[in-house]
Amino acid sequence: MAFFASADAYDRFMGRYSRILSPLFADLAGIREGMQVLDVGCGPGVLTDELVTRTGAANVSAIDPSEPFVEAVRERHPGLDVHTGGAEALPFADDTFDAAVSQLVVHFMTDPVAGLREMARVTRPGGVVAACTWDITGGRSPMSPFWRAAREVDPAAAGESYRRGTSEADLAGILAAAGLAGVATTELAVEAAHASFDEWWQPFELGVGPTGVYLQGLDAATRVQIRERARRFFPEGPLSVTWYVWAPRAVVG
Repeated sequence: MAFFASADAYDRFMGRYSRILSPLFADLAGIREGMQVLDVGCGPGVLTDELVTRTGAANVSAIDPSEPFVEAVRERHPGLDVHTGGAEALPFADDTFDAAVSQLVVHFMTDPVAGLREMARVTRPGGVVAACTWDITGGRSPMSPFWRAAREVDPAAAGESYRRGTSEADLAGILAAAGLAGVATTELAVEAAHASFDEWWQPFELGVGPTGVYLQGLDAATRVQIRERARRFFPEGPLSVTWYVWAPRAVVG
């Protein structure tokens, strides 16, 4: 799935969480100086920034199907090896990288098993393949209160839990189905602060991802109903909320 929102809109919507998650996920994948690393589904480059900081721009490659996101990464890191494309057909030779990582992307892949199989193909024996997604099925993602409110107003709202890789077992199963052995899954906690409910809510109105597309397809009155339903799930004043991510990793044999 390609995102057609601007890089700035995506950064305001999901980047606020990705910036907290990226160092935790890079630690899990064991990213360190000197490694050659691939960022699959890099978006506007939040995880890419972390990888560049740890290993140097010359050691990082990135790919995303959304051209606005690719352009944003190129602006942030001129000369970086960044490509437009999907995970299912990576434009790299076998055994190129010491690690291939994918942050908050697997459930948007057209074919998640093919995408992880490609990540394993381009990773050297002994290297790491790691992915992570929000615990959407468990209702512990930043989008979960939105979809809970949406379903109260519109029982036909599909949500995102139908997507592959939104539960611990399914995500680990995708890596196993891609031929990766010894998959170990870790739960990562993303502790986020919001000045108010409105600060949490406003990025949903930017048209980013499934929530944004769904919201933009509604009339104004229904959008207000969903917003006010969601407001009931939070206390008044500043918010401190913890969201959870499932992060499986495997070493390529």
